[in-house]
Amino acid sequence: MPRRRFQVRGVVQGVGFRPAVYRLALARSLTGVVWNHAQGVTVEAQGTEAKLADFERALREEIPAPARIQSLVVEAMAEVPGEADFRIRVSGQGEAPRPVVPPDLALCEACAAEVDTPAERRHRYPFTNCTRCGPRYTIIEGLPYDRPRTAMKAFPLCPDCAREYADPLDRRFHAQPMACPACGPRLALQAGDGTVRAEGEAALAAAAEALGQGAVLALKGLGGYQLLVDATSAEAVDRLRQRKRREAKPFAVMFPDRTSLLRDCEASPEEDAWLASPEAPILLLRRRSGGAVVAAVAPGNPRLGAFLPNTPLHRLLLASAGRPLVCTSGNLSDEPMAFEDDEARRRLGSLADLFLGHDRPITRPVDDSVLRVDIDGPTMLRRARGFAPLAVPLGLGGPCVLALGAHQKNTVALLKGGELVMSQHLGDLTSLEGSDLLARTVTDLLAFFGARPELLACDLHPDYASTRLAERLAAEWQVPLVRVQHHHAHGAACAAEHGLTGPVLALTWDGTGLGSDGTLWGGEALRLEGAACTRLGHLKPFPLPGGAAAVKQPRRSAAGLLWAVRGAGAPPSALADAFDGAEWAQLQSLLAGGFNSPLTSSLGRLFDAVAALAGLHARGGFEGQAAMALEFAAGERVEAPYGWDFRDGSADPAPLVEGVLADLAAGRDAGFIAARFHAALAELALAWAQQAGLPDVLLSGGCFQNALLTARVQEKLAGAGFRIHRHRAFPPNDGGISLGQAAVAGLTTAGR
Repeated sequence: MPRRRFQVRGVVQGVGFRPAVYRLALARSLTGVVWNHAQGVTVEAQGTEAKLADFERALREEIPAPARIQSLVVEAMAEVPGEADFRIRVSGQGEAPRPVVPPDLALCEACAAEVDTPAERRHRYPFTNCTRCGPRYTIIEGLPYDRPRTAMKAFPLCPDCAREYADPLDRRFHAQPMACPACGPRLALQAGDGTVRAEGEAALAAAAEALGQGAVLALKGLGGYQLLVDATSAEAVDRLRQRKRREAKPFAVMFPDRTSLLRDCEASPEEDAWLASPEAPILLLRRRSGGAVVAAVAPGNPRLGAFLPNTPLHRLLLASAGRPLVCTSGNLSDEPMAFEDDEARRRLGSLADLFLGHDRPITRPVDDSVLRVDIDGPTMLRRARGFAPLAVPLGLGGPCVLALGAHQKNTVALLKGGELVMSQHLGDLTSLEGSDLLARTVTDLLAFFGARPELLACDLHPDYASTRLAERLAAEWQVPLVRVQHHHAHGAACAAEHGLTGPVLALTWDGTGLGSDGTLWGGEALRLEGAACTRLGHLKPFPLPGGAAAVKQPRRSAAGLLWAVRGAGAPPSALADAFDGAEWAQLQSLLAGGFNSPLTSSLGRLFDAVAALAGLHARGGFEGQAAMALEFAAGERVEAPYGWDFRDGSADPAPLVEGVLADLAAGRDAGFIAARFHAALAELALAWAQQAGLPDVLLSGGCFQNALLTARVQEKLAGAGFRIHRHRAFPPNDGGISLGQAAVAGLTTAGR
């Protein structure tokens, strides 16, 4: 009798793959065995040639989501005489794990139905899950993925759950996080000091009632603590903003169900599919007028970060509350999300009125992913729950590389065996807690995959927490350290995502990053080929009075830009309300003396400057707020572009600035100016692409989070015959920097 061995790699552990294989084999009367091991899953099947061929087809075509096969290798084997059945073997031990780990998955339809059905034994149980849904990366302690190596090892299965766990035909067969009310985690509502106020159903009811009365609730979610308030109450939202120290940055909103979501948001068929997907990210959806969510949730923003309940706990709480809830990370601004119970009470005690928690430990913090669906497909803005830490094959051999990422929106990347695994979004490293989380994540990642880095990669900036950690680890481990310029890493990340080694043109437009010449870059045209990077063009540098202070004060960028274009002088009427006389004089003094006024070619700061001139958020706010306002003001308007002056590879924005000032003097509104500005940037992209003369153009950097800018640039470049590549699976912002660093380091050692 013919026998075949099937070596399967991909996302095939913790997602019901072995039970699915078992059912496919039984349906075809095959004998054999299937087992997990650190490299993936191996199947040995024996039967007729026709049935084996159909089995192989089914493996490729019928395995249900969220399993994903990256490779399937088939080889002939000798017959095993007397084999009577098909079995599932215990997982293998002692092998070096591949970087393939299942991410956390949103509540599936089957489990949701159980939670909603009174006759089911898991009716209203907040921790219901199966092989198709539930916690994965947030509870795994080691590979292979089995219950003794998860946070669920403290919850022995009751007889009913044990029967399900052992039944290959049950969807909970070897579902490692599975539990029920008799044997699983339990819910409790606590005060900030840990005093228990209620448990179980009573805890849910009391939490929902408190939210209806305007309380701030700290909820222990899938990957960490979240802060919740009533999204229909301006008073509750304002209370959360004050406590969280988050003045205007948009909050995400969780809706009880699709029907309530569609009252506030528009959703295309593709957006609908993402909302119901196993990844269930936060989606940036177009807002409807007259919805229930108050404007204070996302002031001045035509989009709303919306998502549906992704765990049974969220589903039950939202149903009990009966309204959309702000659902944001449990932290103060600029700090990472709290995920351990004692830490949460310490850090969130002054923010939350009550804590709705449980006794299932969280192994590592994982925030919600954020995604926007554009005309040409999805744009990943934050890669975390549902996506991290899925591996990406880069086709790069050589040494094991650890890349430490950027200072903001930090991620860590591990390149091992030609595959790259990126950590979940860690956030900014400005706080002590952020730096500590980075160090813990590095330790966790290396231990988890049994990796010993032979090469480290980091940013050029010497004061980044990620750089300092890389320097310390390189010295401790006695391994080389590759320093990768920030914008080179942006471009390399996009190239790696699309499997391009060059030569290509990378337009890397963002806030600021330290350039190889010591100035602050951010409006760059780079030629990439292998590990090499050449600067072909850039925005003509202008000074930033006050340095880092300009990031949150767009008026400073405007003052520096005007100094570069016109020299010293009185502020234009457009900035009359942005400065008093003493402030303007002080900035002029800084600029004249060159004190604390670093030069920058940043396109992000140019956005800020033009927004300030146009009367949009000149004085303050979160980073990117002024640029977002400029994008929103432009809307869908199409106007003639402002001009540029090109000299020696630099693009001088002087004609653009004079055009803006002339339009302001003529009484043009901010929307007209914003539309002309975006059109000018598309012309800049085309000019640099034509200068480079390369057919492939990459778009990377935080500015390409701007949907209008991206669309205008793509339209202009595509019309001229260029092939455009932009980020899909990874963020264009600094969340993708670690990928680029790892790729450059890998290419460097490969001599490419």
